[in-house]
Amino acid sequence: QVQLVESGGGLVQAGGSLRLSCAASGRTFISSTMGWFRQAPGKEREFVATISRSGDSTYYADSVKGRFTISRDNAKNTVYLQMNSLKPEDTAVYYCAAGRYPYLSTTDYRESNFASWGQGTQVTVSS
Repeated sequence: QVQLVESGGGLVQAGGSLRLSCAASGRTFISSTMGWFRQAPGKEREFVATISRSGDSTYYADSVKGRFTISRDNAKNTVYLQMNSLKPEDTAVYYCAAGRYPYLSTTDYRESNFASWGQGTQVTVSS
């Protein structure tokens, strides 16, 4: 399994930016589709974005499309989430996750398809 540690969360004003990082350990990182999910207070965890093993395919939730960018550096075993034009409704704990299957499609973002999860990092956007 892949061990994941998120960082980069914090408090930011609406309209601001943050970049989240997810450092992975384990040999299977480069063979895993990676995803970002988030959970707001009182709500279920939801999909944010996914990226393929090579990084050439990405997929986003409609709520973040055009504002967030997922990327990865396989040499550094790290996946990123650049978040721009942040809104108060983006406030949540953000989690990264590693896909369970080597060729998991970026559009198949069901949580059951992700085997490893980080502990999460808090993002708070003030109005």
